[in-house]
Amino acid sequence: MSIYELRVSSKNREQKRRFIMWSCAISTVLILSAALFLTITKQAEASSHHSFNAVSRAATTTKTSSAVAAACAATLYPNACESALASVAGAPTKSPKKLFDISVQFAMARTHSVRSMAYNLTLKHQKPGSRRPTGMDDCLELLDISLDQLNDVVNPKTSSSPHDVKTWLSAALTNQATCKDSLDAIDASDGGDAMSAQVESLTHFISNSLALHKKLDGGKDPGGRKLLSDGFPAWLSAGDRRLLQASPKDIRADAVVAKDGSGTHKTINEAIAFVSPAAAAGRGRSVIYVKAGTYNEYISIPSKRKNVMLMGDGKGKSVIVGSRNAANGYTTYGTATVAAMGAGFIAKGLTIINNSGPSKNQAVALRVGADKSVIYQCSIQGYQDTLYTHSNRQFYSEDDIYGTVDFIFGNSAVVFQNCFIQPRKPGGGQRNSVTAQGRLDPNQNTGISIHKCRIVGASDLGSTPTYLGRPWYKYSRTVVMETYMDGSIYPAGWEPWSGSFALSTLYYGEYANTGPGSSTSGRVHWPGVHSSLSMAEASKFTVAEFIFGNSWLPGTGVSYTAGL
Repeated sequence: MSIYELRVSSKNREQKRRFIMWSCAISTVLILSAALFLTITKQAEASSHHSFNAVSRAATTTKTSSAVAAACAATLYPNACESALASVAGAPTKSPKKLFDISVQFAMARTHSVRSMAYNLTLKHQKPGSRRPTGMDDCLELLDISLDQLNDVVNPKTSSSPHDVKTWLSAALTNQATCKDSLDAIDASDGGDAMSAQVESLTHFISNSLALHKKLDGGKDPGGRKLLSDGFPAWLSAGDRRLLQASPKDIRADAVVAKDGSGTHKTINEAIAFVSPAAAAGRGRSVIYVKAGTYNEYISIPSKRKNVMLMGDGKGKSVIVGSRNAANGYTTYGTATVAAMGAGFIAKGLTIINNSGPSKNQAVALRVGADKSVIYQCSIQGYQDTLYTHSNRQFYSEDDIYGTVDFIFGNSAVVFQNCFIQPRKPGGGQRNSVTAQGRLDPNQNTGISIHKCRIVGASDLGSTPTYLGRPWYKYSRTVVMETYMDGSIYPAGWEPWSGSFALSTLYYGEYANTGPGSSTSGRVHWPGVHSSLSMAEASKFTVAEFIFGNSWLPGTGVSYTAGL
């Protein structure tokens, strides 16, 4: 008998219920702001430089109430906040919770508008025949994901805790930054500048929603630290709890991949297509067993495909290999050998490789944006940008991670525990950085936590300077705790990105590390560097507190340490 269960709920019916619940509210915002959006879009297509100013000029001329002004004072973009809240009749009389809801609904309406613009620009410049995905395709995908996340935020059936809301708003904000990065390769004549201006404006509105939520929540989050009464969260079956402890022979998989034809499918993509209807309908865990072999495929598990598990025969046995890279014209987002964006993704016993080499710039082996994802006993191999921990809550345990420049990067809330992390020999003249964390807003609950790991340089690394991290975005946040570091770590510890950028706004911390590279006597003295965290400070970045792992990890069956 299978150790996992099928859920009886239907994703289609759930979407219909969501639509009925929120259509009135969203339609109201759309009607009131339709003229504003049309004006902005036309102006943006003519000139990107006027996009955000157009929002302020086109906003209602009604005097902003003191209640709206007070609510917006805590945001990073108060003018945009006031224009959004004042666009809804009666907003000044609403409670802080209602103002927050209006803000999110406004952001949803804007996301729909920007998504339509991206779609039209894609059609306008689409060439016949097959084509390589562009940055505009990245934006379309990311905007679709953002719409789902914003909908989850305002849906009381899905936003079960303040931490969920903060996570999804943080992820939606990250999506816009990724979209803008991908648009860098799009010419202005193809709509790149106009689209980028609209995405920047949308970023302001989502950021404001995140700030309003923080004010509403008081900066506290009471849920998630304690185990549920049955020891695992309600969204996982009892069988899921045992999956990560089971061997392939002990499970009955939904699909079995074998190159020699001994399984149900010969490729992983065929297996994913086979389980996709169940994964899209939310009918429990879909398990794909990948037998030993080398699979030259590009794997994508989109956001609509939830609770998919890829189980291999072990590191070095079940191997997935790709070679996409930025030097050959791909966006960083699009280079991934394996991309998992569907919530509840689990990988076990796989080796995932991008074999582009050190001279091809950004080349991702694994990209994960799946909320509550677990990567267990896997080997992730590449050079620059090996592991893209894109967004949401993630946990990595007993994994091996190899790379050179910024080889663990992204803007998720992620904990690495009991992992082996190896800086490799980079291309000529390059320096290594283990992390490049991308927190772009001070209210995001994101960061990289490396706990109880080993950082050991490759045998051929030589004298290559290797740093613990550098600030990809202004509020970059990384901590390293109770971790062994060999002598490959440069005494300064942390590397600047460019000049003085982010040196006073980043947060880099170290706690109780060991090994030759752990000495903090030579560390940089930037305002944001904390070379000797207290136990209380370090505890904030543990599994229990940083990713609220006690509320969902027990259901996966993976072993972990909740605290220090």
